[in-house]
Amino acid sequence: MSGLNAAAATKPQAEEQLKKNQLEAFLCRQAGAQRVSVEHQQRLSGGAIQENWLLDVNVEGGAHAGRQRWVLRSDAQSVVQGSLSRAEEFAVLSAVHQAGVKVPRPLWLCDDTAMHGRAFFIMQWVSGITAGHRLTGQLGAEGDPQLVAELGANLARIHRIAPAQARLEFLGDPRQVSVQATIDAQRGVLDRLEVNEPVLEWALRWCESHSPDSTDLCLLHGDFRTGNYLAEAGRLQAVLDWEFTGWGDPRQDIGWFTARCWRFARPDLEGGGIGTLEHFLRGYREVSPLVIERDELVFWQVMATLRWAVIAQQQAQRHLSGEEPSLELALTGRLIPELEQDLLRLTGGLRR
Repeated sequence: MSGLNAAAATKPQAEEQLKKNQLEAFLCRQAGAQRVSVEHQQRLSGGAIQENWLLDVNVEGGAHAGRQRWVLRSDAQSVVQGSLSRAEEFAVLSAVHQAGVKVPRPLWLCDDTAMHGRAFFIMQWVSGITAGHRLTGQLGAEGDPQLVAELGANLARIHRIAPAQARLEFLGDPRQVSVQATIDAQRGVLDRLEVNEPVLEWALRWCESHSPDSTDLCLLHGDFRTGNYLAEAGRLQAVLDWEFTGWGDPRQDIGWFTARCWRFARPDLEGGGIGTLEHFLRGYREVSPLVIERDELVFWQVMATLRWAVIAQQQAQRHLSGEEPSLELALTGRLIPELEQDLLRLTGGLRR
């Protein structure tokens, strides 16, 4: 019996060693090296939707010879509807890297699920802090003007990529993108959840009544906010997490970044909790001629807050239904009243 137990215990170890050997062989081929050794691997924090693993690698021969730090980004166990595949995200990352956006350098894609159990790609490791509360927790009255201006400039570089310029056909037909289609999608989610949320219904109707004129569509990050970039010593190091990229109105990303729900410890700093709106837009206008008026910004902040409230409702229902019991999901649901208050304040539905 003890022999059977020992054999069972060594089987997972053998499988892990096989995966490591296959990964090293893949990296060796891609790097044009004589030999590659993965000396240490560690799962990085964050990445609720995808998994990120830090690889400490020793490369013998080729253009990457020496010690390297790479990140392996793979699908998580459960897939979130609407997010890009790793092959699609790798294509987006390559496109924005070529456009001069500060991102981790994309290296190699592996679509062979037999290699690692899931599709993955390799990118350069970049140092820095992502945690929103840490980045916003110790700022002065005007925040960090340099960092927030860099964020504005990099967002504008993303927005300079037009549908006709990029070979990103998998993002869909940009002609199908509209504010009304987005509103309909949010309403459809609430209807499927069968929840009574009068404030969210009010916000949906308000958005329909105040929809702005359309502008030229461009590439959107889709989740451009504090918490999804790396910063160090007051400088932007890299924009992360491209799984929700798509075509849309550039003001949508601006509204998401400036919405109160993503300002963490500094709700008074409209530039993502990092700096003033003025400094953010100044950086943006150094790259793009787009001008966004205050009433337009309010509309897109309402859309952003509404979107996050609907997502929070979805996550809460995953916990309450027993589908995925989780303290994190339950606590996300507790954000909804605060988001509703923001919606009422922004739309004039809350009397002061």
